[in-house]
Amino acid sequence: MNFPLISVIIPTYCREEPLRDSIADVLKQDYPNYEVLVVDQTPKHDPEVEAYLEELTAASKIKWFRLNWASLPGARNYAVRRAAGEIILFIDDDVQLPDGFLAAHAKNYLENPEVGAVAGRVFDRMKLGDSGGKLQIEYLPPQAMDPGIAWYYIDLVHTIKPQEVLTARGCNMSFRSEIFTKHKLRFDERFRGSAVREESDFCLRLRQTGYKIWYDPDAHLVHLGEETGGCHDISMRSLKYQLTFYHNHFLMGLKNLTATQALRLYARLFDCHVLGRPPCHKSGSPIKILTRGVFYSLGFLKALGTVIQSIWNDGQMYTHIDEQVKSI
Repeated sequence: MNFPLISVIIPTYCREEPLRDSIADVLKQDYPNYEVLVVDQTPKHDPEVEAYLEELTAASKIKWFRLNWASLPGARNYAVRRAAGEIILFIDDDVQLPDGFLAAHAKNYLENPEVGAVAGRVFDRMKLGDSGGKLQIEYLPPQAMDPGIAWYYIDLVHTIKPQEVLTARGCNMSFRSEIFTKHKLRFDERFRGSAVREESDFCLRLRQTGYKIWYDPDAHLVHLGEETGGCHDISMRSLKYQLTFYHNHFLMGLKNLTATQALRLYARLFDCHVLGRPPCHKSGSPIKILTRGVFYSLGFLKALGTVIQSIWNDGQMYTHIDEQVKSI
């Protein structure tokens, strides 16, 4: 049987035990052909975790890259340039993997040449008790393929049938390596903060290559959803996070959507995240709605500025730094 080389990429930022446990889960996999690349943007680890990473590196069980900047899309691009695999698999640094996880991703590429990416199933730890009722569906509705409103179906983690989808979740997604080599796609490093929607932006551009994104419930994991660390170079509760959250949604829309699709996205974003209506269920306090509305407006203006700036600056600042270092 053919076992294509899988490059498992783990970007990490200020995580300790969850990172160690995530790596251990990868190393327990019985898949015979894989490598592990840890892109570490943590300024200083606890001594025990530091020793663990040093031990694995010395034993050639992982490749450990340490960087002095924090950017999730930047870390993804950095690792891709150093990956040898035919399949590039991204997981977060706070996940739990079952046996057969790598094999479940690989089989989709072997069985269907039209598949360019695999979106794995994600069980969010905070939602594990909510496994029945409306979340137990076989297929996503047709509107889940409409990029104007699809994003509110992504978290239906109990979709139980394999199917084509619009995007993947960044904590459990894989790609053919030629997406990066032949088609020259890169993650957009202008997506900031916790990099909300950076994977959605990438998947929308991937679909333009003609490849399909295939959802496979067998390629599942548990996402622990730690509040800090991981891809969060800012606290999720901070005002800066609120600004980057809206900036990233607007940037995705301005880059990839038609005017009609973008208007639907922005209207739904306002209805759910500003007004707080379902499925967001946020506070209806007039002060909080007003505050969220201010960040919504500022996020749009900031995203518009990002797009205008892209006329002379492609925003791949971390990639350019890396390329300059490699050329020396």
